[in-house]
Amino acid sequence: MQTPVVVLKDSLTRESGSKVHNANIQASKAVADIIRTTLGPRSMLKMLLDAAGGIVVTNDGNAILRELDLTHPAAKSMIELSRTQDVEVGDGTTSVIVLAGEMLHVAEAFINKSYHPSVICRAYNKALEDALVVLDKIAMSIDVNDRATMLGLVKSCIGTKFTAQFGDLIADLALDATMTVGVDLGQGLREVDIKKYIKVEKIPGGQLEDSKVLKGVMFNKDVVVPGKMRRKLINPRIILLDCPLEYKKGENQTNAELVKEEDWSVLLKMEEEYIESLCVQILKFKPDLVITEKGLSDLACHYLSKAGVSAIRRLRKTDNNRIAKACGAVIVNRPDELQESDVGTGAGLFEVKKIGDEFFAFIVECRDPKACTVLLRGASKDLLNEVERNLQDAMSVARNIIKNPKLVPGGGAAELTVSAALKQQSSSIEGIEKWPYEAAALAFEAIPRTLAQNCGVNVIRTMTALQGKHANGENAWVGIDGNTGAITDMNERKIWDAYNVKAQTFKTAIEAACMLIRIDDIVSGIKKKQAPGAGPSKPKIEEEGDADNEQMIPE
Repeated sequence: MQTPVVVLKDSLTRESGSKVHNANIQASKAVADIIRTTLGPRSMLKMLLDAAGGIVVTNDGNAILRELDLTHPAAKSMIELSRTQDVEVGDGTTSVIVLAGEMLHVAEAFINKSYHPSVICRAYNKALEDALVVLDKIAMSIDVNDRATMLGLVKSCIGTKFTAQFGDLIADLALDATMTVGVDLGQGLREVDIKKYIKVEKIPGGQLEDSKVLKGVMFNKDVVVPGKMRRKLINPRIILLDCPLEYKKGENQTNAELVKEEDWSVLLKMEEEYIESLCVQILKFKPDLVITEKGLSDLACHYLSKAGVSAIRRLRKTDNNRIAKACGAVIVNRPDELQESDVGTGAGLFEVKKIGDEFFAFIVECRDPKACTVLLRGASKDLLNEVERNLQDAMSVARNIIKNPKLVPGGGAAELTVSAALKQQSSSIEGIEKWPYEAAALAFEAIPRTLAQNCGVNVIRTMTALQGKHANGENAWVGIDGNTGAITDMNERKIWDAYNVKAQTFKTAIEAACMLIRIDDIVSGIKKKQAPGAGPSKPKIEEEGDADNEQMIPE
């Protein structure tokens, strides 16, 4: 008697082999095609409806892809690439998807010819190593203290963005902000933390030209008692606290039994004395401004305002950290531990201003601030959101240059140089790895080809002319001007890219392509949705001889 085999067709589906390879490649190409038109200065914008029903108008690769809701696992993996690139270097989010899509596209022919995925991956990894060597050769070092060169580089990197039409404004803001928060670690190293110490404050209204980098910080708060406390202080002494200035409540529910009537007034007096002692400890240091992250009782407000001290309560931890960095104060956990060195004296002005309907506190004119706020003004929220995205990219580029002051040619020149060098080296590679290696060299041409397409010029003619110039090894800096489509020297036009961004793009794209090529099985354990009203499905029982091998659960 034959043993029956139970196949749970409803809860487990499996695909394998070349089917999976082709499906993954098609999904990745589809993702690359979505954002292909957003590469370069003459790129198209995309209008997206987000999950909350809002509208996003952008040409930033990462901003577009994170709004997509895709089901294919390979497509999801491609979207993750863009996010990784954004977190790591902040720019090149579109390039990395286009390059990864092209790497997979050229690998499709080898998969169909039954090449083993490991052979293709070995060739791709060898191509990546050689590409980085070529990139090192053509890279040019720059001086981070030369503002004109730095400004040109940041402007060139964000020239493909929507805000490029506003000239040097965004590049200026980004450079000022990153230079402000940079900290020297010694041995020529410099640390720039743009997430912690640069706050972007968007306020609708006014013109984009009104945007500026404050020499200090601002936050959306007013003083606790506007009538009694001063809203403008010159050279303020600032104390920052991380504790409540109110009577402590018990951790658990506490019952107090009062025997005499006088005990009630004694209890109240104890609370008042406790708050008074806290205020006395603070006032000992003659502060002009007290800021706490926690609550501030009415009685404490009374004592502080009586002493002519302004106070702000319930401030965010991140804002408090920025104020500490800007004015040189130290955040204190208990008022009795206060020291003179904890008082911040680096700020030149504290002022509360009304912008629109809301009050904003400014702590500005700081001496050597290590934190700052970028104030953005603009006509609408959509415009401000796009400007903020572009500003984040610009600050990331400035940070990358400060960390590693090297630049490479933009306009597809770096990719064409790498492609020409790999084509020459492919002749020295033995065995079947030679063909995938050569295909990887061709895949690098996807970036200049896409730039030419988005300019609206004759792609075949332009690419042939570029390939001819790079094959002779005439000038590694010859590329496409993304605005006109003309073939020019990138150094003359000041079209540059940060070395870090370009190297990271190559690494991420090729490593991701190798990972997706190596996938030969997709097993899904998600249950299929049943029609409403249908009962639970029973497992189908088949004879061993009839069971389809594709559907069997592997032992």
